[in-house]
Amino acid sequence: MGLNVAEKILARASGAKTVTPGQIIDAHVDLAMIHDLTGPLTVKSFGEMGGEKVWDQSRILVIFDHLVPADTVRTAGFHKTLRQFVKDQGIASFYDVGRGGVCHQLSVEKGHARPGELIIGADSHTCTYGAVGAFATGVGATDMAAVLVTGRIWLKVPESLRLRLEGNLGRLVSAKDVILHLIGQLGADGAVYNAVVFSGPIMSRMSVDGRMTVCNMAVEMGAKAGIVEPDEVTLRYLEGRTSAPLRPLVGDRDAQYAEEYMYDLSKLEPQVACPHSVENVKPISEVRDVDIDQALIGSCTNGRLEDLKAASHVMEGRKVKEGVRALIIPASQEVYAAALREGLLETFVKAGALVCNPNCGPCLGGHMGLLSDGEVCISSTNRNFIGRMGSTKAFVYLASPATVAASAVAGRITDPRSLAR
Repeated sequence: MGLNVAEKILARASGAKTVTPGQIIDAHVDLAMIHDLTGPLTVKSFGEMGGEKVWDQSRILVIFDHLVPADTVRTAGFHKTLRQFVKDQGIASFYDVGRGGVCHQLSVEKGHARPGELIIGADSHTCTYGAVGAFATGVGATDMAAVLVTGRIWLKVPESLRLRLEGNLGRLVSAKDVILHLIGQLGADGAVYNAVVFSGPIMSRMSVDGRMTVCNMAVEMGAKAGIVEPDEVTLRYLEGRTSAPLRPLVGDRDAQYAEEYMYDLSKLEPQVACPHSVENVKPISEVRDVDIDQALIGSCTNGRLEDLKAASHVMEGRKVKEGVRALIIPASQEVYAAALREGLLETFVKAGALVCNPNCGPCLGGHMGLLSDGEVCISSTNRNFIGRMGSTKAFVYLASPATVAASAVAGRITDPRSLAR
């Protein structure tokens, strides 16, 4: 019996010829990532465990992105603590304020995440790296501290689901609409502790940007990891981003899956996740008469160049509706620079949107763009839980960058196809 891609990666990481779902393995970690929100507690736990030197300075990634630049004295202290840790440990892969962007964007964009690797991050959306064929998953700060000490982690081999996506996506229907639809179909607990393998013609044609969006939100259906098997699209993307040898793995023809589902998405329309759950997904034709106060495009889900292009296409030559705050947050300095060169940022500014520095921003209810009681935001981010973006009495809707841009212009949740030129 063959192995699927998730099982192959975990077998390699544990030094075994084969693994089976439910088996507990002791696995070697290829890359560990912490950021400015989870890093300070990780460092504290590292010290409490008796840690003196990390197991391998070349396999650790530290990124400032959640509260950038520092918004309080306390946050500045967290940053100072991590800077000192990086210096003391000799960690080379460090992205300080102004030198990077959102952690999950940078991990892939800078070639740190690679096919066939086991990647552990102290953040739930680490599963994003499955877009390049890695098994990537999030853990808590204390588990991460143990990884920093030992370079190893105990994992239970997950069951795997395969989702085959058929058909052709319509105009202004994107990867975000795909994953919102899948979460709506399977539910927030539809893939609990599963590895979800996304496959089929739609995934084969999808860019790495789009694949990152899909894998990013696999955790919103409870998944341990989301993976797209590496192919020519993956390898072309990674050219020039890493000099390390690549070890792409794909599932065997006779690989086993706990469940397999097929979805024909040819007739899929833009999707919207309504408050206060990511699984509360409706086609946009069923979301009517929802006025908005804020529109947000950005985050580790949809702050990439492809996303900004889609939003710019909708907003070009138009104005943000009076009374609406539109925030544009590129996911990295590289994306910011590219958007600047291509004139996208000028389009947003002329439309009346506020372009912010690369960071997580309002997505986690952090230090900017928060909502007050009763306010409504449509966002390209990944979660719309109560209090996620500020007030517990606010309302967050999730949608694609094109839908968010159209809604910013119209002042209410709007189908981007209705504004198509």
